[in-house]
Order: sequence, then structure tokens, then C-alpha cells
Amino acid sequence: MSQEAVTSKPKLTREGLREALALFQFVRPYRVHFFVGIFLLFLSSTVFMIFPYVVGLMLDIAQGKPATLAGYPMDLSKIGVLLIVTLVFQGFVSYFRVTLFAVVSERGTADIRIALYQKLISLPMVFFEKSRVGELVSRVANDVDKIYNTFYFVLAEFLRQIILLIGGIIFLAWQTPHLAGIMLASFPIFVVGAMIFGRYIRKLSKERQQILGDTNTILDETLQAINAVKAFANEAFEIARYRRINDKVINTSLKFASGRALFAAFIITILFGALFFVIWTGMRMVETNEITAGQLVSFVTFTGVVGASIAGLGNFYSELVSAIGATERVREILRSDTEFALRPQTNKAAGRLKGNIQFRDIHFSYPTRADVPVLKGVTFGIQSGSKVALVGQSGAGKSTIMQLLLQFHQAISGSIEIDGVNIQDYDLSDYRHNFALVPQEVILFGGTIRENILYGKPDAPEAEIIEAAKQAKCWEFISAFPEGLDTIVGERGIRLSGGQRQRIAIARAILRNPSILLLDEATSSLDAESERDVQEALNNLMESRTSIIIAHRLATIREADQIFVLDGGQIVEQGRHDELYANTEGLYHSLAKLQFSEVG
Repeated sequence: MSQEAVTSKPKLTREGLREALALFQFVRPYRVHFFVGIFLLFLSSTVFMIFPYVVGLMLDIAQGKPATLAGYPMDLSKIGVLLIVTLVFQGFVSYFRVTLFAVVSERGTADIRIALYQKLISLPMVFFEKSRVGELVSRVANDVDKIYNTFYFVLAEFLRQIILLIGGIIFLAWQTPHLAGIMLASFPIFVVGAMIFGRYIRKLSKERQQILGDTNTILDETLQAINAVKAFANEAFEIARYRRINDKVINTSLKFASGRALFAAFIITILFGALFFVIWTGMRMVETNEITAGQLVSFVTFTGVVGASIAGLGNFYSELVSAIGATERVREILRSDTEFALRPQTNKAAGRLKGNIQFRDIHFSYPTRADVPVLKGVTFGIQSGSKVALVGQSGAGKSTIMQLLLQFHQAISGSIEIDGVNIQDYDLSDYRHNFALVPQEVILFGGTIRENILYGKPDAPEAEIIEAAKQAKCWEFISAFPEGLDTIVGERGIRLSGGQRQRIAIARAILRNPSILLLDEATSSLDAESERDVQEALNNLMESRTSIIIAHRLATIREADQIFVLDGGQIVEQGRHDELYANTEGLYHSLAKLQFSEVG
């Protein structure tokens, strides 16, 4: 997602209209509701044109002049009945129209949100590395809300104003052509003024929307990192940062409000100036019996309707252009290639893999840092059921190896095979079902403990959940909670300690029963006693399945079948703990000696 795409100014272009029309695919399932609603809108707007005409008709009748409607003689009683019937009819039509548009807008935008969410979680990891969470949340929330507002209100009102404008002009030209000519002479002024002000207002609206997105980003980042904020006592700093961005929002919003106020003042000045001039001219015509007083009243009323329509079109035009900008941003995500689309479409069933892993001359750089090589010709093999450890300083490439195994990224060159098959040839979902990951920084979902453990196997029965919790040595503290497994863990698991979160993550991995287990410092948050218990559970879990451990504390990997030492993106040593430690010139010996001496 490019920054240029995020900050580009929405314009009413052919491409933008195509994007907006493409989004109508989400309206297609509700097209009957939509078109019936449009028909009722047309009917309601057309019937509304009766009222200005009838106002003038009643004035002529009150002055004793004969009047007819569609060839039928009328009096005030008949007109009163007509108005009541018309109002009741309008009420019914408006009710069904609003209801139908509500169905289209609610269901259509819900489908858009679901499609966006489905697309987002299926996008490759590089997309999220290039994007900020707050910005993505803004797209799903604010942009979809703009589209909802367009479906529900703006589009209908825009069409209504067009119908009233055209209908009013036709009626004026038919009944009082001379006065209509005077009124229409001022029409180009409205149009040109609306275009100038509309462009200025759209620019300010876009700036305001962008800055509001920045405030959401700061809010999201601060709340996600609330532990760091409080630990560094940076509440005042964050408040000042949030205050500064809100000051920008205020300044831009006030400019936006001033622009809209100027636009409103322009409309009111020209509208009423023209209206009073037309009334003055009409009075002269009434004085010379060229038109009746009722015709003048009807004309003035229709002129007000036309003027209000022109003013409304300017506002709704700006709203529509803004919605088209939101549509383009939404469509940008919907058009993005998923990680499934970027892979070879072989879709070979993985089944339950044995776990024989082979890295062959792997070179890799992260797409966001393409000029920085992370892995430089890494080659190694892991036998099925063995327990191996990846050791090295930060940035050596240990986590990258796990990410490549999970196919979060693809190697630039070389190949990775499992059970003799290139991992790119497997069906991705089927392939990943063979893995379980226990990361160093465990982030739980905001539901219950039960839901978080079940994430490893959603259909697992209660007995399996409890057994997994016992093996992970977390059943004791779970059962101590009043709600047990139904205890709410809070957002990102904030109500639990780091060690408790990690043991729940281990229970989730145990429940999954994977072929290949990935442990990224899985015991780093535990105290000595808990670490011993969990390490025992992990040892049982790692039995007869391929296990890959990223280890910073080397004491936890002494029993590993094989240790690979990485440095600068290359494997510089490999062997068992005793072998590597015996090599006093090696990197592993230096790391182990440093740690063991610190412990001693």
C-alpha cells in the first residue's frame, strides 16, 4: 500500500466512477430493493411537485378566480382532500423507500466489511509490514462508513435534488416562461460557484480525514503499547503528541467549516438576491395582469425548490466525491493479491507431514529491506522427529527461518523441502495445519481462556482442552479462577501474567498436536519452577515430532539432537551441545561460556 495512494486527492474521474460502479457488486444481491427504492424516490419527488402548484391554485381560488386541475374544476374543499391524500401517500412511499434503502445500505456495507476483512487476513505478511494497523482499521471503519452513508442517504438525496431541479425548471418554463428565463440566467453563477467552492471543500475534507486517521493511529499505537508507555512514565509525552495532532484536526476542521460557511453564504446571497429580483418582476407582471397572484406564488415556491436543489447538489456532490475516494481506497485492498494467489497453484494435499526438512542454499531479504540480506546461502537438514535448536545473536536470521517455514515469505533463491516436496507445492492451509507456533511474545485474543486454547483445535472436546492445559502446567491457575476456562483474558491477554499467557500458548500448541513444532523462546517468561514444569511438558510434546527451537538461553537446549549456530545470515557451526562447547574457538562456546558464567 503506497503512501501516495493513501494521501491522493479524490477526484471525480472516469477511473473513480469505474471503481465506484465496481463496488455496486455488493448491491447486486439486493438490486430489487435498490431499484424499487429508486422508483419510489422518483415517485415521491415527482408527487412533491404538486405542492408548490397547489399553493398558487389555492390563492387564486381564495381570490374568487376559477381554477382547474387536470381539467377538473377545483375548490378549497377538494384541494384540502387532495392534499391529505397526497400527504398520506407520500408518508407510505417515504416509509418503504427508507426501509428499502436501509436494507441495501446495511446488508451491502456489511458484505463490504466482511469482504475487506476476509481479504485483509488472506494478504501476505509483506502487506502488513508496509502498512500501519491504525490506517487499515481506518479503511475498514471510516471508509466503509462513508460508503454506507452514500448508499443510505447521499445517493438518494442527490438523485432527489436532480429530480426536483429538473422538474422545477420544466414547470417554470411551462407556466411562467418570462420569469423562468430571468431565474435561469443566474443558473450558471450557481454552477461555477459550486464547482469552485466544491473543489476547495473537497481538498479540506480530504486533509481532515487524513489527519483524523493519524489520530486513530496514535491512539491505536499508544493503547497497544500501554505497558511501555506506563513503564517509561511517558503519559505526558503521549498526551502532548495526541494533543498536537488534535490541534491539527481543529485547524483543518475550522478551515473546512469556513469553506462550507462561505459556500453557504454564496448560495444564500445569490439565491435570495435572484429570488427578490424575480418577485419584484413578478409583482409588476401581476400588476399588469400578465400572470395571476397564484401563478406568482407557485413560481416563487418552485424557484425556492430549484434553488435549494442547486445548493443541495453542491453539498451532495462533495459527499459523493469523498465517497468515491473512500471507494478507491477500499477497492485498492480488494484488488490486492492474496498470499494464495501469489503462490504456485499446485494445491498438493499435505496431509500429516512426517517433518523431514531440508533447506537448500536459501538466500533471503525482507521486501521492506530488500538491500539488506538476511540469509546468505543457508543449507541444513532436519530429520523427522528430531529436536533442533537455532542459536545466534539478534538479527542472525533465526526467526526468519521459522517465517520461511511457515511461508510468511518466499526465499529469493534456493528451495525448502519437507518430506522431499518443495513447500510451495503444498496447499497452503493444509500445509500450515502441520505446524504449531509458541512465540516469545504471546498475544492472546480478547475472549476466554477456553477460546484461546481452542484456537489450536476449534472442535476439541472439553476433556482434550483440560488435558492440554494440564500438560502445559496451566490447569492449576486456570481452575483457581472463579470462571475457570471461561475467564476473560482481556485485550491481548492483559489480565494474565506473561508466564500465564505463555503456558496458555503452549496448551494451544499441545491441543493442535502438530507434526512440526516451532518454539521461539517458549519458556522465556516463566520463573524457574514454572520453567522446569513447562520444559518437561514441552519435552513430552516434542517426542516423535520435528521440533525447532529458537534459543537465547542455551541451558534450555542442551538435550537438542542438533544445534545450528547462525551468524550474519549463515550457519557457522552445527552439532550437539557438548561438541560445540568443546570448540573453544567457536561462537557457540563464547555464547555459552558467557551465559553459564553469568548464571554461576
